[in-house]
Amino acid sequence: MTDLALATLTAVAQRIQAHDLSPVELTRHLLDRIASHDQRFHSYVTVLDEQAIAQASAAEADIIRGRYRGPLHGIPVAVKDLCFTTNIPTTCGAQMFSSWRPNHDGTVVEKLAAAGGILLGKLHMTEFALRWHHPYRPMPTNPWGADRWPGVSSSGSGVATAAGLCYGAIGTDTGGSIRFPAAANGIVGLKPTYGRVSRAGVFPLAASLDHVGPLTRSVADAAAMLYAIAGYDPRDPTSSRLPVPDYVRALDQGMTGVRLGVDERYLTVGVHPDVSQAVLAAVDVLKAQGGEIVAVTVPELEHDATGRAWYTITAAEALVAHAGFYPERAANYGPFRELLEDGTRYSAQEYAQAHQVREELSGRLQGLFENVDVVLCPTMPSTAPRMDAQGNARMAEGLVRTRYTFPWNFSRHPTLSLPCGFDSEGMPVSLQLVARHFAEEVLCRVGSAYEQATSWQTARPPLLTN
Repeated sequence: MTDLALATLTAVAQRIQAHDLSPVELTRHLLDRIASHDQRFHSYVTVLDEQAIAQASAAEADIIRGRYRGPLHGIPVAVKDLCFTTNIPTTCGAQMFSSWRPNHDGTVVEKLAAAGGILLGKLHMTEFALRWHHPYRPMPTNPWGADRWPGVSSSGSGVATAAGLCYGAIGTDTGGSIRFPAAANGIVGLKPTYGRVSRAGVFPLAASLDHVGPLTRSVADAAAMLYAIAGYDPRDPTSSRLPVPDYVRALDQGMTGVRLGVDERYLTVGVHPDVSQAVLAAVDVLKAQGGEIVAVTVPELEHDATGRAWYTITAAEALVAHAGFYPERAANYGPFRELLEDGTRYSAQEYAQAHQVREELSGRLQGLFENVDVVLCPTMPSTAPRMDAQGNARMAEGLVRTRYTFPWNFSRHPTLSLPCGFDSEGMPVSLQLVARHFAEEVLCRVGSAYEQATSWQTARPPLLTN
């Protein structure tokens, strides 16, 4: 049963479709596993035992009657605890929201339910989705090492997926918060194009930068989850009206004709040698699979300016999101209060300057895709760092780590992060693929080709057995 819990979503879905596996038995097994193991991993804030069994029973009855809906039908999943759930606590990682119960579901929750997904519960996160975990709860534990950073802000989503406590999870990404926990926990994270997935009913950090997407144990799983949650939503005017491709069908199209943009300097300068070596090896694998390697030059990113612009925009837009709570309830905030206080100090001129930096950088990045389909780079320039006694990552190079994440939030391009090796200490290394807007099917195609030629995604964290 442990092997079953760590199987991929799509493998389990095939057994459910074939009536070889009961959604009720599977859900009970996952709930038992959460009860046994999550006191160690702290990935869940709320576990929905009764609701999950009820959903699983309904799914099983439908499937027996021949009403199979697709690869999420009967599959236990979970969502980051800023996704609205009707009459279910939605804490946003904050003590001040510990008893807040929305009166409606977010669109992404509705779509998971419509696809037949079983909601196991709500996953822990940093306070209001920035970099700090509120001290009122233990932070999630990285199953690759208890002293290792679990990624932010979707830390619970990354840990629960890696630890076999769900088959996939929803995360959000404003500056790296799908990709960081994917990289840190050795799993797959897909940040879709801005607008591909509705943000309605997802508590915002910075509305113009927020992306919603899946964390899973394989690229095929990510494709299945994205297909279920993507699409236009009238409740989110920024969501795209473009039709949603069948991402699962793209998985077996291979690499022939795919142009891969590689800037060797971007892959090596300021990057740990173990990470560079693994990413360059991934380039060779994809070339051997039929990909065409095209030399590109990633625009020189003035990282200090990029970081300042990102922080300015995030702080200002967070003030909008927290209108009615701040400053009236300032004393109830934890470390997130620092961002809001900083936001009050920025002038309209500084905000406008930050947007100018964003637009100029976005334009330069868009130019990369004139002659290539996908750009390859690390997700992070190192593996998950160790943490200090207070649970803070030792991140002297913290802003440098966002060199591979902030720009793609600015430009709103879709990205896919997936395991591509290990460093000398046995920590997972993550490859990041970036495509032009709304070309997620190309990301899934390339990522799947890489997985089929390697076996990194089959490795399991040591804390699951030790």
